[in-house]
Amino acid sequence: MKVRAASSVASIGRAVWDALAGEDNPFLSHGFLAALEESGSVGAEAGWLPRHLVLEDDEGGIRALAPAYLKGHSQGEYVFDHGWAQAYEQAGGRYYPKYQIAVPFTPVSGPRLLSADAEAAAMLARAAIEITAENGLSSLHATFLNERDARICADAGMMLRYGEQFHWFNRGYGSFEDFLAALSSRKRKNIRKERRKALESGLEIRILRGNEISEGDWDAFFAFYLDTGSRKWGRPYLNRGFFSLMAAALGNRVVLMQAISSGRPVAGALNLLGSDALYGRYWGASERHDFLHFELCYYQAIEFAIAHGLARVEAGAQGPHKLARGYEPVRTVSAHWIADPAFRDAVARFLRAEAEEVSAEIDYLNMFTPFKKDG
Repeated sequence: MKVRAASSVASIGRAVWDALAGEDNPFLSHGFLAALEESGSVGAEAGWLPRHLVLEDDEGGIRALAPAYLKGHSQGEYVFDHGWAQAYEQAGGRYYPKYQIAVPFTPVSGPRLLSADAEAAAMLARAAIEITAENGLSSLHATFLNERDARICADAGMMLRYGEQFHWFNRGYGSFEDFLAALSSRKRKNIRKERRKALESGLEIRILRGNEISEGDWDAFFAFYLDTGSRKWGRPYLNRGFFSLMAAALGNRVVLMQAISSGRPVAGALNLLGSDALYGRYWGASERHDFLHFELCYYQAIEFAIAHGLARVEAGAQGPHKLARGYEPVRTVSAHWIADPAFRDAVARFLRAEAEEVSAEIDYLNMFTPFKKDG
């Protein structure tokens, strides 16, 4: 076996990549990652330099892959290590560049060591650590891992870090009203009130998929995205070209929910469809309407999941406000390897304390889910 770093997803065949990535998670598809690169949303200028890991056998067959990048900053990761970088550099170290196994700008858990062969995946994890060390990089990070890859990374010597998100789970509901029936009376009434007020000005909700989404629809959505991004994090990560390329590559896995007023979209929420989940990603609006964000991003997503028999809705990073709307806290996990032994020990102490806090917070939040309680 040997490991090499590929400078683009395009240099790896689509069929090979997608066979190893599987079909469950659209963000790991060749088409999604290639759209990021082809549009220039990732690259040297963006501080995400593709260096994808490729594990090959002695006949040149690809056994495992990992989407990986040299990072010149800590933006667009949703697992925050800015404090680590500041502390290390204040102590005289150089934190950047670092090596990142991740899907850029995407806080969605899934496989990162792309192979059904656990032994090949483990070899790739160990090789990633070796490459990090041999090239004098400060650290290796693998973010939003599924359980298998988290175990593999831990066995390879990486430290695990935990966070939380809020997901909605389909417990066999036949309709949105069935879901509401599982909630306490007060929460049920509140959701009905929010939905009514969101649309009381006469807005129409339209759901478009794949080829139903026109370039004009993407123009409108991109304006919404820019407005939200400029208010939240200063400079949006994605450019206009990405959305057209992504839509062409993913087809019906793209689900765009629009609020329509007088025949034109005034708000939109972009989702991607997995094999058993709907993933909410971006939202924006050109007009303010009370509770419209909740309607487009949360309630419409729940209705879509029920109608299509999906197991869950993942509505993005963080957001305790989702709790009252039927989304439940879940634990996320990432893995980290620090080259400097003293700094590694300091980070390990921090992670042990943080893990206890995350676990306690999830236990606490579970006490306040809106569902009916026995007794």
